[in-house]
Amino acid sequence: MLGKTRGSPSMYKRTMSRDNANEADLEDSSAPLQNGVGQDITNPSWKRSLPHVLLATIVPFLFGYHLGVVNEPLESISSDLGFKGDTLAEGLVVSICLGGAFVGSLLSGWIADGFGRRRAFQLCVLPMILGASISASTNNVAGMLLGRFLVGTGLGIGPPVASLYITEVSPPFVRGTYGSFIQIATCAGIMGALLIGIPVKDISGWWRICFWVSTIPAAILAIFMEFAVESPHWLYKQGRISEAEVQFEKVLGGWHVNAAMAELMKSDRGDEIENVTVSDLICGRHFRVVYIGSALFALQQLSGINAVFYFSSTVFRSAGVSSNLANAFVGITNLVGSVIALTLMDKVGRKGLLIWSFSGMVVSTGIQVAAAGAFASTSIAEYLSVGGMLAFVFSFAVGAGPVPGLLLSEIFPNRIRAKAMAFCMSVHWVFNFLVGLLFLRLLERMGPQLLYTMFGTFCLMAVFFVKNNVMETKGKSLQEIEISLLPSE
Repeated sequence: MLGKTRGSPSMYKRTMSRDNANEADLEDSSAPLQNGVGQDITNPSWKRSLPHVLLATIVPFLFGYHLGVVNEPLESISSDLGFKGDTLAEGLVVSICLGGAFVGSLLSGWIADGFGRRRAFQLCVLPMILGASISASTNNVAGMLLGRFLVGTGLGIGPPVASLYITEVSPPFVRGTYGSFIQIATCAGIMGALLIGIPVKDISGWWRICFWVSTIPAAILAIFMEFAVESPHWLYKQGRISEAEVQFEKVLGGWHVNAAMAELMKSDRGDEIENVTVSDLICGRHFRVVYIGSALFALQQLSGINAVFYFSSTVFRSAGVSSNLANAFVGITNLVGSVIALTLMDKVGRKGLLIWSFSGMVVSTGIQVAAAGAFASTSIAEYLSVGGMLAFVFSFAVGAGPVPGLLLSEIFPNRIRAKAMAFCMSVHWVFNFLVGLLFLRLLERMGPQLLYTMFGTFCLMAVFFVKNNVMETKGKSLQEIEISLLPSE
């Protein structure tokens, strides 16, 4: 039986034991149905996996927190550290996190595959805690930049692992709902950073507290992850079959272990090598799914969402709304859209949400173009700008925000999942950086009307791309998805 197979023998030996066990387990898993007790194995209880999923969402919470933590305190930070008025230094304090995230994302797949998902979580919080501590205690800009870079490295490692882990421990019928928790946690992190930063103008040195606060959830994640389940998919890939069964029992329940193991074996190919290189991802038989994943993340960033977030305060100020209130409006809209995505993910499906989301973003950019063009000299322009801005953020939060990370961790085969996620996330960070770097220059040279037209065009391209290339994964096991996407030999 599977429970007696341990260690990490060669792939060929492991394949033989899996094949023999597969037949026995398929017989075992069908026995309850033949005995008339099939009603007990319809869907596993979602309550078993929920605590592990919630623990993993601390990573996207920290992701959102660290992205927003310098927004309000930046003026105080620059004044206290002696670089006030130096726009280059201020820009680096904000954006160097992206450089660290790019480095971390390149490493995340190898860390997740080499050490396991649980240890990857614990490793990713180390640079976050160290970096936040350096930023909180530094007295010069160099220390701040070093701290922000280290935090970014942790942010690059953590989110891909969180997507992997949540996908691999969630039952198929709630996997989309649980995947939406990532976007909600990110929104909560951003709003938490804004709330923590409110006293920064009234209390000297409060920005240091803002950084220290982030070490608390990071430490909680590192400690409690010791008691969380390991991904059974990773354990199976390592040849630790009996341990994978134990973890499946913890997250699915005893009735579902044999069926889950049988699904893993369906997609197991004993003739495949263990090591996955970048050339395997971009030139090999898995090129199609890696191309889909990379293109989705690129189009997500080229939609201009981060530029819109950046420009939101200016748009609201032109309508007479303060920056704090503007941030609140955008944050609440983002959160409401994310909650709606949670309720629809396993009903409408991933593909449907993506299509409707990008379509809504096309309409929203059209409203912005109208505001910058035909109604530019009237008071209507202000209302159109604000309405288009909020509609754009809402449309993004419903689909284009939460779906790509979940969808990619579903469509990648178990053998390449971690490294393919790392590769696609590195694409995400490159385009994120480029859009942030070029946005203000493009706005200055092209004007808002032409710039929003360009963003809308990318959103329209995304609609057609999703229609023609993305498959629906709602309610399917990871192995069913893998088998349907993997090309024949």
